[in-house]
Amino acid sequence: MLEKPDLQDEKIVDCLQKAYGLKIGGVSFLPLGADVNTAVYRITTPDGTPYFLKLRSGDFEKTSILLPKFLSDQGIGQVIAPLTTKTGDLWSGLDRFTAVLYPFVAGQDAYDREMQPHHWQAFGKTLRQIHSVTLPPALAQALPRESFTGQWRDFVKSTLSWLENAQFDDPVMAETAVVLKKEEAVILDLVGRAERLAQLAQTRSLEFVVCHADIHAGNILLTPEDAFYIVDWDTLLLAPKERDLMYLGAGLLGDWLSPREEEACFYAAYGQTPIDFDLLAYYRYERIVQDIASFGEELLTPGGSRIDREQSLHYLKSNFLPNSTIALAYQSDKTTA
Repeated sequence: MLEKPDLQDEKIVDCLQKAYGLKIGGVSFLPLGADVNTAVYRITTPDGTPYFLKLRSGDFEKTSILLPKFLSDQGIGQVIAPLTTKTGDLWSGLDRFTAVLYPFVAGQDAYDREMQPHHWQAFGKTLRQIHSVTLPPALAQALPRESFTGQWRDFVKSTLSWLENAQFDDPVMAETAVVLKKEEAVILDLVGRAERLAQLAQTRSLEFVVCHADIHAGNILLTPEDAFYIVDWDTLLLAPKERDLMYLGAGLLGDWLSPREEEACFYAAYGQTPIDFDLLAYYRYERIVQDIASFGEELLTPGGSRIDREQSLHYLKSNFLPNSTIALAYQSDKTTA
């Protein structure tokens, strides 16, 4: 969220005092992230100790908090665990939001700062640990599970049909419609490829592991002390490991290295593993389709933050640029079916 939500700072202070027993010296909104349902703040105590506050509106998936805590407790230090309230909970209610408090870790994401060899080493090693973890039965049962659903593909197809006769006065909505109509043939091809590969995946017996499911460069945090963290676990699920591995060489880890160089740096630390290229291609196509669906839904709905909507339109259009996500998905497609 790029614009501060309609929530008084006094309510934040009151919540943190009651739930966490903190005395608050400062509340600063941070205009970060593409998720319009998530607002983040830098909180400071009177002695200057900083905290990171995440406010999530709408549906709240408890496992997005429980799993990082579990992984951190297992000794995976590259995952930042949430702090507990006075009653031992990992979150608290705040107005229409769920509030989660973390230690504040200063740094830059991997879009703004190039990962060095030791960062790639940490990336590969950490993801291998996450993919190898054994979950307690209750947590494993609670995690969302990959089903290769057609939800996003169906939404995109229905949106394109609706746009045939739609007209808009809102400039952002109008420009979004122009982009989607112009790229309709490409979008429908992506949908078709994802559908074919999803149907194939549903017929097979697949090994599921814990997946972050959104490890783009914006969710990799690099600190001034050269520490490496994987952040933002809102989309985690049990899925084939290719759900995470598809990010390597897909145009989602910054513009620092070529796809081949990204893969070489990562797998040197992750280790040898058989890759299912059908799944890899499916997840790359499906990720793009989901982006088109979610950004399209936001941009074709009246209202909302102007700044957030303009940023989302930029993200939507960037998929269609040369050497961006769509071009790389096509180039890397090694499917045989």
